[in-house]
Amino acid sequence: MPEYGELVRYMVQQMVSQPEAVEVGVEEDSHRVTVRVKTAPEDLGKLIGRGGRHIEAIRMVVRSASLRPRDRVYIEVRD
Repeated sequence: MPEYGELVRYMVQQMVSQPEAVEVGVEEDSHRVTVRVKTAPEDLGKLIGRGGRHIEAIRMVVRSASLRPRDRVYIEVRD
């Protein structure tokens, strides 16, 4: 199974001002993966973006990466 958590961690760390504060947790079932992302409170707005554009872009990239293995990947943002 591809490393969705590492992909999300890399993208999020490039967006925020405190990359060392990014925490990514991954929970896997058979073909369902949940990636939970937590950032510093002041970086939460940067992660979500105006109107949710940034987080939706991250979800789209991960969705594209999950097409071949037919996994369902969900990304949750924790505050």
